[in-house]
Amino acid sequence: DLSFPPAVLHPLPAALYLPNKFLFTLITVITQSNNMAEEIKRLAPQAVWGYFYDLTQIPRPTGHTKQVTEYLKAFGAKHGLETHQDEVGNVLIRKPATPGYEGRKAVVLQAHVDMVPQKNACVAHDFLTDPIDAYIDGEWVTARDTTLGADNGMGVALAMAALTDDTLKHGPLEALFTIDEEVGMDGAVALKPGFLQGSILINGDSEEEGRLFVGCAGGVDMNISFHYRQDEPAPEGHVVLRITLTGLKGGHSGVDIHLGRANANKLLFRFLKQAVSHCGLRLATVEGGSLRNAIPREAVAVVTVPADRVADVEKLISEHQALYRSEYKGIEGEISFTAERIADVPASLVPEEIQDDLINAIEGCQNGVISMLHDFPGTVESSSNLAKVKTEAGGRIDIKILVRSSSESRREALYSSLESIFSLAGAKVEYFNPYGGWQPNIDSPILRTMESTYESLFGRKPEVTVMHAGLECGIIQEAYPDMDMISFGPDIKHPHSPDEAVGIASVEKTWRLLKATLEAIPEK
Repeated sequence: DLSFPPAVLHPLPAALYLPNKFLFTLITVITQSNNMAEEIKRLAPQAVWGYFYDLTQIPRPTGHTKQVTEYLKAFGAKHGLETHQDEVGNVLIRKPATPGYEGRKAVVLQAHVDMVPQKNACVAHDFLTDPIDAYIDGEWVTARDTTLGADNGMGVALAMAALTDDTLKHGPLEALFTIDEEVGMDGAVALKPGFLQGSILINGDSEEEGRLFVGCAGGVDMNISFHYRQDEPAPEGHVVLRITLTGLKGGHSGVDIHLGRANANKLLFRFLKQAVSHCGLRLATVEGGSLRNAIPREAVAVVTVPADRVADVEKLISEHQALYRSEYKGIEGEISFTAERIADVPASLVPEEIQDDLINAIEGCQNGVISMLHDFPGTVESSSNLAKVKTEAGGRIDIKILVRSSSESRREALYSSLESIFSLAGAKVEYFNPYGGWQPNIDSPILRTMESTYESLFGRKPEVTVMHAGLECGIIQEAYPDMDMISFGPDIKHPHSPDEAVGIASVEKTWRLLKATLEAIPEK
């Protein structure tokens, strides 16, 4: 509010006045932000978009979901709905059946509350404190230089809208909001039998309108580490360079893995192998990628090079930039591969034998699509994502790989293959957070209900398929083996990357399908 009473309009010290240009910019930004919030909230269906916008204003990266779960508990209390929270932090809200629908099967609407925190290097955004700057871009809602959080904020918003819409006709309804799905599916893993009462689960974490998902891949995290003594100084006469690879699209390592996008770690180490061999380059530090389930978009290495070979390294970088742009033309944008001289000399280099073993192992590491499903053409069966490579204090290099597969035997075979590569290189290999896949049930009653409902609404049959990305359905089914499950959602492109966007028209269709499905749920 920029209207001040006369009493406060007294002279201030000159140093406290804001420059007119800055003040105008500040007012413009605030005004545009408020206008955009109102524009998003006016989109149809307004309840869904209103709740979704509220979620964009709540910081909720994985591991930091207390604020959003408190918001959901307050939401339940405000609307007089039975609300519970389990020991790990999952929130459950129940809504009684519409009069006359008490005999229908009880339905659980399920979504996860956390989001993937990814941003472009050009923006100073703190995911622990800053709201998402969401805006409308044509037929999509997206965010400025960060992930949007439609994965899975849109699923949460759909469930919230169902809980508060008194025009809906439905049987007993539950909404389960799980925590920390994006890293270890911790909320789903900790879910105990008896917490839920429903016999049907509708998961809202899918990202293609017009497709119904009845299965998903399982996965396992590989944690790999090289250890060494930090007692090797940079050689005399070496120049220190920071080598930076940026401009890649990245994306979801399950949903987008089939697109053939570049992996920043693979590209960087492909260059390092040649630079070590031809230019005498030595590695000091490296940091590529950030999250296990995001395709790495950026990678940085600090290296030393003999002073008389700097020009050769710079030429090699320029050649690799041109090569990468050519190889990924039409897949990636403008890949940037640069080197800059820095003054700070590293205290220690990675020992030469460890450096060579690391580079060779990364070069040999399988990455991307490994096998495809025969029963669902065009769907990935197995994949590997070389998600993160980073030097840590104390003489350690950590590597994280996420292995996914719809086949348990193929997942084990892929894991074993990767383990062999890094073990031969002298690294320590461990695995964590294994989770099983969700096996398809083509005879699912809720599938038949949603298929017929979709066709009656939109005049065509939906596609029924399985997802290569992990969903919580398979894990929840371990605690509730008799629960009938399906997954659906609006169009969300490029989740787990700053290009994430949700299709406006697809949200309206998804909401219509959810309402009609709830009304069509059969008697117990």
